[in-house]
Amino acid sequence: EGQGGYQGLRKALKELSPAEVHEMVKESGLRGRGGAGFPTGVKWGFLPNDGRPRYLVCNADESEPATFNNRMLIEYNPHQLIEGILISAYATGAAQSFIYLRGEFKRGYDVLMRAMEQARRKGYLGKNIMGSGFDQEITVHRGAGAYICGEETGLLSSLEGGRGQPRLKPPFPAVSGLYGMPTIVNNVETLCNVPHIIYRGVEWYRSIGTEKSPGPKIYSVSGKVKRPGNYELPLGVTFAELLDLAGGLHEGRRLKGFQPGGASAPILTADHLDVPLDFDSTMEAGSMLGTAGVIVFDDTVCLVRVARYYADFFSNESCGQCTPCREGTAWKSRILRRLEEGGGTMHDLDVLRSLKRTMQGTTICLLSDASTFFVQSVLERFPEEFEAHVTAGGCPLQLEEVRSA
Repeated sequence: EGQGGYQGLRKALKELSPAEVHEMVKESGLRGRGGAGFPTGVKWGFLPNDGRPRYLVCNADESEPATFNNRMLIEYNPHQLIEGILISAYATGAAQSFIYLRGEFKRGYDVLMRAMEQARRKGYLGKNIMGSGFDQEITVHRGAGAYICGEETGLLSSLEGGRGQPRLKPPFPAVSGLYGMPTIVNNVETLCNVPHIIYRGVEWYRSIGTEKSPGPKIYSVSGKVKRPGNYELPLGVTFAELLDLAGGLHEGRRLKGFQPGGASAPILTADHLDVPLDFDSTMEAGSMLGTAGVIVFDDTVCLVRVARYYADFFSNESCGQCTPCREGTAWKSRILRRLEEGGGTMHDLDVLRSLKRTMQGTTICLLSDASTFFVQSVLERFPEEFEAHVTAGGCPLQLEEVRSA
């Protein structure tokens, strides 16, 4: 409270109607921080006004490799998230709220449950919050380590007690979500922005970031940098500025490439140092901001090895519901392993290039598509790395290490 906690909630409940809160979020231009970058206020507007109970679900199943900002927000500022959920539930008319929390976040779970108890004791959670007549309960549900449950419809299936398998859309969750009722699913970081928009105002919020991507963003930087970690900066900061803040590359190393949005994002190269890291600019450059998990590769990194690591991950995490994904991710993993181990052929490279046709746009959810983005981008931007694995009979970097040893 001493740091301004729950002031946004107080303002919302005492001074604003749910429609006014919704309008402020819409005007702020807040875009979903979970990867898609869809405008939050617009998403809330999809809820049908048909008398059915509505639900708000917070997606806290942060499972994208190299993304770790939600975890920090939950562990170090849980009240900000609780406040964001309460304001959003008030704005959307939610009968109840849920937090679907990644199962591995044990410390985050303990911190969150303690914070919810503190909020309840202070009258910020439960019945008649702040004497306003607004009631809201938040239920925390722990996942069981499935990446696919980060996809909103897979998350809802799991929350209902079923297998975490994505559903066909339409109908979208806003029309038929949790228990078949209108449901809004928002990411942790998205909801953490809401209290600040309400308390400080739309103009303040829009003064940060860019015209089309307003507000701050937490960039999770990992890979070959001196100071990996989370950096909160205005959307639209360039990769060069972020790299500088992360301490730059290690001495004597040269930048080979980077991913701006976690394991699913296509690779960008040293030619993209000045690309602003916002939703639209990264798309124009041929990648995506996604979760803003920025992974940096220097000249010691074998990109085929990275592609194989991701392929193994996506193969393990496919729910198996759709054939192109179930079979495609497994075969892609085998092909990349073969290339790494020296048994690859040029035909294998042609098969990897064909994945755009066979694995993209052919499944219920986007895991199949996302699993191909990185390997396709490396084939396009660094074809010589793959070809060298075929001609050298294995990974040239590994072979060089063996020779020098």
